[in-house]
Amino acid sequence: MTLSGKRILLIIGGGIAAYKSLDLIRRLRERGASVRCVMTAAATEFVTPLSAGALTADRVFTDLFDREEEHDVGHIRLAREADLILVAPATADLMAKLANGLANDLASAVLLASRVPVLMAPAMNPAMWSHPATRRNLATLMKDGINFIGPDRGEMAESGEAGEGRMAEPPAIAAAAEAMLDGGHKPLAGRRIVMTSGPTHEPIDPVRYIANRSSGKQGHAIAAALARLGAEVTLVSGPVSIPDPAGVKTVKVETAREMLAAVEDALPADCAIMVAAVADWRVDGEHDHKIKKTPGQAAPSLAMVENPDILAAVGHHAKRPELVIGFAAETRDVVDNARAKLKKKGADLIVANDVSHDSGVGDRGVMGGDRNLVRIVSPKGVDEWPELTKQEVAGRLAALVAERLATIVV
Repeated sequence: MTLSGKRILLIIGGGIAAYKSLDLIRRLRERGASVRCVMTAAATEFVTPLSAGALTADRVFTDLFDREEEHDVGHIRLAREADLILVAPATADLMAKLANGLANDLASAVLLASRVPVLMAPAMNPAMWSHPATRRNLATLMKDGINFIGPDRGEMAESGEAGEGRMAEPPAIAAAAEAMLDGGHKPLAGRRIVMTSGPTHEPIDPVRYIANRSSGKQGHAIAAALARLGAEVTLVSGPVSIPDPAGVKTVKVETAREMLAAVEDALPADCAIMVAAVADWRVDGEHDHKIKKTPGQAAPSLAMVENPDILAAVGHHAKRPELVIGFAAETRDVVDNARAKLKKKGADLIVANDVSHDSGVGDRGVMGGDRNLVRIVSPKGVDEWPELTKQEVAGRLAALVAERLATIVV
């Protein structure tokens, strides 16, 4: 009963994904939440207020000008009597109304009158989701503090088209609601998680080193998201220029060998998430002094040796965590390489990220950017996530870890 005592106002928008909202009501009530529903006029074309009311065991609200309710400004009361407003499906129309301050029906009036957190689960045709107007509205809403989960990538129920726009599944939405309404509930409380983040620096001489192009942004964001869910997180970080995440024990290292030693010192743990971009090779014998350049002299040759494989070491360790997650930054054959890595390194999941320069839009495809397009590769298949900010990837992955570990007794 992780949402016991919590009051959720569910706004159901007018889209075919509204049928999933009935399952969402059940998932929320299973967790102890009380759920009230507001339905748009278009939503009632897809599911009936009778069905929603039967599942919530409460009245369903549809009309802004309800004579019984509006005598006491009912839309204000609905907005204020909730701990969270959840919009699922969040249609392009509902997003546009809130982004532009419109309130011409009950759902939009409630959203505009709200002083509580709002979580939206978008669902629409891929062309509508990618339209510049929708992208502008999304950016405005995120800037205004509205939270989002999804949309996912997959086949559209109404058209058979495939693409980004499918509403997130009800269990994922319920988990996101739990994270926002933690109010003392921490789904990862009592869980110990060890993580790596950032690059490693492998010295050539006192002033030069070999490294990977990693900012540490993704690993640090995941560590913070796990800590917010109550986990005891040990973050082993290579050299980065970003702050240590709040609520996390951070161990700072330079080399791959130091990183492995720090990870092993943090075991046993319930989960290990290896995000760091570890240098695969190091110089065989660091020079004690700076290698000087002499005019006319040939460039020095460097003998290289392989660094320890930290993910494989953890995946096959005597103290192996119950859940081992690796990251794979790839420039080609992303899924095939991730599948090979999954098997070889003894991981349960691989988060595969395409970092090739021609992989997509914005700064995705450049290590150190702020957006990622990842695929979650497991023995059961591949789950494609939409393009997300690194903070959004972190939140989703933390929720996935909580879901996986929930089946494992502490």
